[in-house]
Amino acid sequence: MTTDSTPTEVLYNPTVWINGRLMPAADPVLTASDHGLTTGDGVFETCKITDGRAFAVGRHLARLQRSASAIGLEVPVADEELRRAMQLVIDADGVTEGKLRLTLTGGLAPLGSGRAEGPATVIVATAPGLAAGPPTPVITVPWPRNERGALAGVKSTSYAENVLALARAHEADAGEALFPNTRDELCEGTGTNVFVVLDGQLVTPPLDSGCLAGVTRALVLETSDVTEIAVPMSRLGDITEAFLTSSTRDVQAISAMDGRALPEVDGPVTRAAAEAFANLEARTVDP
Repeated sequence: MTTDSTPTEVLYNPTVWINGRLMPAADPVLTASDHGLTTGDGVFETCKITDGRAFAVGRHLARLQRSASAIGLEVPVADEELRRAMQLVIDADGVTEGKLRLTLTGGLAPLGSGRAEGPATVIVATAPGLAAGPPTPVITVPWPRNERGALAGVKSTSYAENVLALARAHEADAGEALFPNTRDELCEGTGTNVFVVLDGQLVTPPLDSGCLAGVTRALVLETSDVTEIAVPMSRLGDITEAFLTSSTRDVQAISAMDGRALPEVDGPVTRAAAEAFANLEARTVDP
């Protein structure tokens, strides 16, 4: 089974960058009234670290700006400074392969839903040693994504629903949980996009399904023959091959859905998509 967190990762993070300061992660980095802590008011990005550099930084920073704008937050740090901060933490921690987390919160605020006038909080942290895993089973969960909700398509720190769904998946010895949307269509995973082969065609849910516009999803769309089309949940039993994409999983094959083994596991379509993505990564660190 592949999970997205390990005790080693939780205990790691020797250094963080917060609002322009590099400091030990063990030191307090948030106040008790930070709006990200009290209300989940924030957005974030997770970048893959490869060969000591963050991958696809330009795309991640662009999405951070979109997410922040969607919930009315302003990123108080210019992109070039964020790039420098990211590399500074990678170098300080000595991470060559792993992941980097860039978090933006609403900053200091009263204990309630209202925001204050102060600047947002920006944090950069890393974790080592993550790599694409072997084929993993997935389950579906009964809690629909609201494709018309205020947070649809936003990479928000309000992640409790994902935590609950991933815990359900782990209880079932699965590596990921998949959500439907309110139209009973396939939407996304807790931290992944999903691609499936139906009727011999590779397809993925469109953005109007409510799924996140994943960076790896976009790169697979650009390097493989994929159609964006709604996938009714009633058709999951017809899927012959499937895979997940994310910044920490790359292209990861799905072995089973809700206990049904897929006819093709890590089959030709998945392998071709994974190879095309790997070739792109080998050519450039910031596609």
